[in-house]
Amino acid sequence: MGRAARRSLLICAISLLLTFHNAFSFYLPGVAPEDFQKGDPLSVKVNKLTSTKTQLPYSFYSVPFCRPKNIVDSRENLGEVLRGDRIENSPYTFKMREPEMCHVVCRLVLDDKTAKEFKEKIEDEYRVNMILDNLPLVVPVRRLEQEAPPAYQQGVYIGVKGQYAGSKDEKHFIHNHLTFTVKYHKDLQTDSARIVGFEVMPFSVKHEYDGKWTENTRLTTCDPHAKRTVSNSNSPQEVETNQEIIFTYDVEFQESDVKWASRWDAYLLMADDQIHWFSIVNSLMIVLFLSGMVAMIMLRTLYRDISKYNELETQEEAQEETGWKLVHADVFRPPSNSDLLCVYVGTGVQFVGMMVVTMMFAVLGFLSPSNRGGLMTAMLLLWVFMGLFAGYSASRLYKLFKGTEWKRIALRTAFLFPATVFAIFFVLNALIWGQKSSGAVPFGTMFALVFLWFGISVPLVFVGSYVGFRKPAIEDPVKTNKIPRQIPEQAWYMNPIFSVLIGGILPFGAVFIELFFILTSIWLNQFYYLFGFLFIVFVILIVTCAEITIVLCYFQLCSEDYLWWWRSYLTSGSSALYLFLYATFYFFTKLDITKPVSGILYFGYMLIASYAFFVLTGTIGFYACFWFTRLIYSSVKID
Repeated sequence: MGRAARRSLLICAISLLLTFHNAFSFYLPGVAPEDFQKGDPLSVKVNKLTSTKTQLPYSFYSVPFCRPKNIVDSRENLGEVLRGDRIENSPYTFKMREPEMCHVVCRLVLDDKTAKEFKEKIEDEYRVNMILDNLPLVVPVRRLEQEAPPAYQQGVYIGVKGQYAGSKDEKHFIHNHLTFTVKYHKDLQTDSARIVGFEVMPFSVKHEYDGKWTENTRLTTCDPHAKRTVSNSNSPQEVETNQEIIFTYDVEFQESDVKWASRWDAYLLMADDQIHWFSIVNSLMIVLFLSGMVAMIMLRTLYRDISKYNELETQEEAQEETGWKLVHADVFRPPSNSDLLCVYVGTGVQFVGMMVVTMMFAVLGFLSPSNRGGLMTAMLLLWVFMGLFAGYSASRLYKLFKGTEWKRIALRTAFLFPATVFAIFFVLNALIWGQKSSGAVPFGTMFALVFLWFGISVPLVFVGSYVGFRKPAIEDPVKTNKIPRQIPEQAWYMNPIFSVLIGGILPFGAVFIELFFILTSIWLNQFYYLFGFLFIVFVILIVTCAEITIVLCYFQLCSEDYLWWWRSYLTSGSSALYLFLYATFYFFTKLDITKPVSGILYFGYMLIASYAFFVLTGTIGFYACFWFTRLIYSSVKID
């Protein structure tokens, strides 16, 4: 290898490592704490405005809030951009362990346009998201139980709708006074401190002052010199044209026993964790019990059948028998649309690989929520690099079906699923762009996604296909006749549509409780970090998909129906239909989405998720049935 070639290889290796470093810059508790001395400046950053009613994020400064002299955007990774995060600096600045009272941020006089913008955001229940030392701003909410720790609402509402006493007219009131509480854990030896909490209590106050407004004007409703602070919203600030709004804030510091490494615990335990744990364990126990029963029945039945068939001595005796042995000469006959099956199986392997590695990283703590966008970035990059295994598995199956044009199957594997998802995503992104939301993916990010697809994923799929096709073809355990056997008339319960729909119920039952919490975290703007449970549920899903597919495949073969290839894929894959139906049920019962665009976005993204779930579970069921049929037909003596 020449010097130039070695240099090029070294540059490529360094670039790849840097890509991994940026994409997988995971947060490990206790690795990078920041110490603050008394008086050190603390800069609050602002993130997107979010609403569970519209699901359309907007940048903080899309609404006429107080602005700093220069707005500086923070560097964002791929996952953050796809999530719609827009992190910028703000005029809220503190000094460590130095309380402030009634600090005036700015004064605004609303015109028709700004008043309308504030009213629309209050109407849609938008929340302001802020960040201090990488901790999100939360509002403590008391639980019904007195002794229970408070729940935390992420972000603070821009304002509320309400009525004056004795009036029926609804007014819009803005939260123009924020009382921040910064919790810190102090080091007794160095006198430095680390931030372990960032909370706020919002108030709507119509500030008053004497004389004309100047930079040095003192408020009469909130005065640090007179020790007069805001403690309620009895005189709220109304949002109307020509109204004057003065934005203020207080800052208080509280010493906490919570250590820096545990500061995220309060954020991650927002939901009723006892109900969560009980529900998941209960679901897993039921699924494990059913799976155990299915496995036991299958083992006993198969053992008896194989022993019985192997004891037959004459051809006449064998012909008198019925069941799965009679279709041995047709069971490995290539199915119709075998190319498409190879493509879907290869894509499913790509999904399984991505899910397993992602969950391993998450369980080990590498994908902390403090690394915003890290989970999505990791999944995208893993999907791209798993294209190698997609091409390999697709071409191996394709060669089993006596296929010869491996390049065509590689091309379809590289493009079929991603192109479908990208087309749906492009339409949804156009809708978001039309709403002028920050959730719209910029052109540069779209170009980066296309580069990952065409520049990395597609070549890896071709490499995997080439390697897989070069390997010797998988040999069938029995020979296949040239003339296909006629399939006898089937019982009603062995109808393909009926058995496929029945097969998807048990895999969906393994995940539907966990699915509720996942949907809640995505669409109701909550944290999700129970990846340990999710990994267990994923393992149970794999076992359940495999076993239910094997059971129904066995019943199908016993009915002398040898067309099992596609049905094995569709049996467990039909759980995606139940997932989409459950998502529809969740939309109408748990969400308060009223805008048509938001509804289209919800069902568009859930359609993509259901399609991915179909490919994932279908591939698991297919490989389980593939292994099962090869096992049983290689275990009997065929004359």
